[in-house]
Amino acid sequence: MAASAPTASGAGAVVDGGGGVDEKDAAGSSHFDALITELESSEGQLGATLRAVYDESKQGAFLQLLESRIRQHDKDIERMCNHHYQGFIESVNELLKVGSDARKLKVKILSANDDFQDAGSKLVKNGDELIALRIIQRNIAAAMESLTFCRPVLELYAKLKDQMKERRYYPALKTLEQLEHTYLPRVSRYTINQIMVARIPQLRDSIKDASMTDLRHFLEEVRTKSESIGKLAMQQTHFRANMDLSRRGAAEGAKLPDVDLDKSVQDMVDFSPIYRCLHIFTVLGERETFESYYHRQRWHQARLVLEFPGNQVSMSVYRSYFYQVAGFFVVEDTVHSTTQGLITKQTVNELWELAVSKIASALRTHTSLFNEVQMIRSIKELVVHFCCTLQSFDFQVSQLYDLLLETREQYCELLMRTWYTVIKSIFAVDNYSSIVLQNETEAKQLARSFPLTDYELMEFPVVLPFSEFVPSVYEQIKGFIHSCAGFAENLNLSLTETDDMVRKSTNLLLTRTVAACLGEQIHDHKLRLAQLVQISVNTTYLERACEGLSAFIAEVTGVSNDSSLLPRIYGVSSFKDARADAEDMIYVKLRAQLDEFFGLAEYEWMAPESSGESNASHSSQYISDMISFLRNTFMSLTTLPEHVAMTACMTSCKHIARELMSMLVDETGPFNMAGLNQFACDIQHCEKFAGACPVKGFSGDQLVLAFSPGRQIVNLFQSMDWSGYIADYGTDKTRYPQVRPSQVAKVLSRYREKEQKKGLLGNLRASDRDRRRLLEAFVKRLWELDSEGKGPA
Repeated sequence: MAASAPTASGAGAVVDGGGGVDEKDAAGSSHFDALITELESSEGQLGATLRAVYDESKQGAFLQLLESRIRQHDKDIERMCNHHYQGFIESVNELLKVGSDARKLKVKILSANDDFQDAGSKLVKNGDELIALRIIQRNIAAAMESLTFCRPVLELYAKLKDQMKERRYYPALKTLEQLEHTYLPRVSRYTINQIMVARIPQLRDSIKDASMTDLRHFLEEVRTKSESIGKLAMQQTHFRANMDLSRRGAAEGAKLPDVDLDKSVQDMVDFSPIYRCLHIFTVLGERETFESYYHRQRWHQARLVLEFPGNQVSMSVYRSYFYQVAGFFVVEDTVHSTTQGLITKQTVNELWELAVSKIASALRTHTSLFNEVQMIRSIKELVVHFCCTLQSFDFQVSQLYDLLLETREQYCELLMRTWYTVIKSIFAVDNYSSIVLQNETEAKQLARSFPLTDYELMEFPVVLPFSEFVPSVYEQIKGFIHSCAGFAENLNLSLTETDDMVRKSTNLLLTRTVAACLGEQIHDHKLRLAQLVQISVNTTYLERACEGLSAFIAEVTGVSNDSSLLPRIYGVSSFKDARADAEDMIYVKLRAQLDEFFGLAEYEWMAPESSGESNASHSSQYISDMISFLRNTFMSLTTLPEHVAMTACMTSCKHIARELMSMLVDETGPFNMAGLNQFACDIQHCEKFAGACPVKGFSGDQLVLAFSPGRQIVNLFQSMDWSGYIADYGTDKTRYPQVRPSQVAKVLSRYREKEQKKGLLGNLRASDRDRRRLLEAFVKRLWELDSEGKGPA
């Protein structure tokens, strides 16, 4: 400030040296004084004041006034300092005194400051810790608050995981829906929300995949358990059917199977996977996808189940096959009835139509391979049980019953083939001897299987006219009827239809099987004549016994037993044909055995001639044996009808006559009268046998007439009446009406050979030569008569 004083003075001098100021300058000084006063009192910006100075462009004047004001203030300060100097000195002294105290105070202050610093450091540290703890506390509170909001979400998520672990997929899906739509929106500001939202599709897919896995396990389970399910269902149906029959008394004494009637398919298979899967896919909006998958899988399983396993024809294979098919449709019916629209009735019916076609094809294919009656019968019963079971589930089984009716034809054919073997074996083991009943017990035993009447009046022992095969065959015929009627049971046939079927089959058995067996047995070349006779007798009694088959069939089938209304078993007439065939074979066998005797015949046509009477007094040995055989044979024919014995006798005599005639006429080589006489003796013995009437029914010379041709030609040669024969031939006067010219010519040619041989030994006499020429003329004339065709009168 002291340095500034001279400057101010100088400035003042400048003003004064100017020789004073005018009024205008005085006014400017007042303005500058105001500005300086403003500068002195102002504590803010000086820009406005200084701008006013520069605006007036009087910086020098302003500086002069400013210097003058500075000098004035310096003088005031100096004056004030001079006035307060003593007090200042005293104050300085006191201040010096205070210095020592201040130093002491400073030391104390520094010590206190150190203490404060130490305490402050601890306080700051504790404060930082407190702040950190407060932050942690705040975070914990915030976390607790967040957890309070998120806890229901986490608990629900944990519940969801537990439900999935426990394979409770439908509740899990419900929990997932609740989590997604109810709880997650409450925690939308938290990161867990985004995490959960991102995982929800994965969880939904996991539930869907897991439910589909359970569904596949369910499908595999029902595939493997179809056989057990079907077996249970068929056994239950069979049990109930038997129970109904037992109540009606139709199955008295039948042993019912041990079946648990309270057990159902749902006890064997857990259907919850399919229900869960259906609900899950319905909730997910993919029901059509699920239905399509289920239908596709079941159609595939249906084709596998309905495919018959190869060409095996054992009963176990058939049971397994029908059990599986029944089990498949029991499951389908259960699914249809316990789910809403998963499968429609139309879909089930389409599957059933496929099954019926497959079953029909399999049965038609494989039943042709059957060769056992019991096999077809067992399969028929199995199919009937199958039909009853499926019918109880409202499936249409009429086509399968129609198929069984088709199988019935094959069953009857196989039945007849089986009975053919049985009847053939009966014929083979029969001894073809009459049955001998020793006592009433044997008679009663026979009467149980054969219509033997009035045996109580018999005097034992009794010899029956027929052999063992009559009651045996009759019993087998009744067994056949039972088998046919048994197959017709449970085929939805009326009693009349069953009766007609059994009668038709019985007629076929009699006309085809029994008749064929009898025909083969009758034509067996090993059969003896006595056996043929017994067969003929047997057919008579078998025919009588079979007359009662019509009533027996009515009793078996349950139709009205009114004999006037019952149709006749026309197949019984086949026994008449068999009897006629047997009779023909008797005649054939007789002729064959007679031919055997003729095969032993050895005539000595050129026997030595003795003068005078013939030396032929005894018949040939073969004639004697043959006549003895015929006597015995005709005695055995007494059991046959009279006309059969008469025909056999007449046939035998005619055959002997023809053979004797053939030996004389058709053989070659010469003969003499001695040989002819032996032949005539044989004819005589035969005539004697025939004249004795070996069987009843003949009268007079009926049998002897069979030998008339032979007798007449022998008489002709013995009389040598050739001219008389030629002259009377064809007239009523002829004595040889049954001898033809050709026969005489042949025999005469043989006789002429003897004359020719005699001529070779030496010269013939004239009479001999005339005789030869005469014989030649007779032979020529005889052939001419034969060629003219003029027969005997």
